[in-house]
Amino acid sequence: MDNVTHTFVGLGIGELVQRSLPAEPDEARQRTRHRLLLTACAVASNFPDLDLVLTDLLPAPLGYLLHHRGHTHTLLYAIPQALLLLAALWLLWPNARRLLRHSGQARLGLGLAIGLGFLLHMSMDFLNSYGIHPLAPFDPRWFYGDLVFIVEPVFWVAFGVPLALAIPRRFLRGVALAGLAAFLGYVTWRGYLDPVALAGLLLMGGFIAALRITRMQSRRALALSALVSVAFIAVQGGTSSVGRARVEAALQRADPASRVLDVAMTAFPAQPLCWSFVSIEENAGQGSYRIRRGLLNLAPDVLAHCPAALADPAARDTESAGVSFASAWQGSLATLRTLARNDCHVNAWLRFARMPAVDAEVASDLRFSATPRGNFTTMDLAQASREPCGNVPRWAYPRADLLGAALH
Repeated sequence: MDNVTHTFVGLGIGELVQRSLPAEPDEARQRTRHRLLLTACAVASNFPDLDLVLTDLLPAPLGYLLHHRGHTHTLLYAIPQALLLLAALWLLWPNARRLLRHSGQARLGLGLAIGLGFLLHMSMDFLNSYGIHPLAPFDPRWFYGDLVFIVEPVFWVAFGVPLALAIPRRFLRGVALAGLAAFLGYVTWRGYLDPVALAGLLLMGGFIAALRITRMQSRRALALSALVSVAFIAVQGGTSSVGRARVEAALQRADPASRVLDVAMTAFPAQPLCWSFVSIEENAGQGSYRIRRGLLNLAPDVLAHCPAALADPAARDTESAGVSFASAWQGSLATLRTLARNDCHVNAWLRFARMPAVDAEVASDLRFSATPRGNFTTMDLAQASREPCGNVPRWAYPRADLLGAALH
């Protein structure tokens, strides 16, 4: 997830924790606790991304691919991170230190805010197709949610509206709400949101705002925000599963001789019916594997077109309703396995790549071939060979099913 989303959700959950605890005996302590819990939860909800400072341990792109969403995104290493954040708040915030010495409610709230913040970060990063490995070092496998777009406006509206309405000054409340509305209008104008999704977001925001306004001191609006977010994730989980099954069936019809290994699903923002996908198939008889990109509309009779900005104009309909194939890349299993066995840089890169398009010159994970700034996973093999190998985290290979004996 992007850090704005992490921050909105962290602030929202911190506010919910604050309102769920009995008030402090005086207003000054209550203000300090309020600021402390919101700050702690928002910072904890972003803290694991400090692993970006580790990316220089390996040459590009390996440093980013293997160290971002790395050790700081595991349950085990969340513990020292939480202790570090707690120590920083204690040492750098005198008012908070005095409050924590005398208030058991503040200590409980701070523990909940920090713990929930770290769990929120890992949980939300799990939701998209990039993946995390939260159980390392005990289980170094990557886990992929394939559920939610990386910048999801549902979370912005669900938590942004009650947070904006909690701002004491009316002018600043208006600015915050106007900024959120402008963001929704802009992404709709640019073609990332369709009008139906926009209407749904506005309706949801209006309902949460009405609850917040009529219950100014209650926690019901934030509880509703959390419930809406969980319900949205559940809907995305169901539609992602249905969509993956449809894509797999379409792939089998297109090439019965190939075996479908994986389908990476990427949601459109706030639109459970629209998905892009990248699939990988193996044809052992031909010694090859194929990676396809495509689009999925789960209800083409209801929704004529998915948002244009995220659609691939090269996509062509298949015999399966709503499934369109856009492009295909075919590679050699022998080449992939030889490079995995003999080239330490390719071997390290394969600890990240879920959709590895690899030849004698370049390696690219095709999950990210349509990103606006280019594919950040692309590695020039000749250039990489000039750098020493080392400092490679021992993450499991996402495509161990293709590499087989090359890994032993």
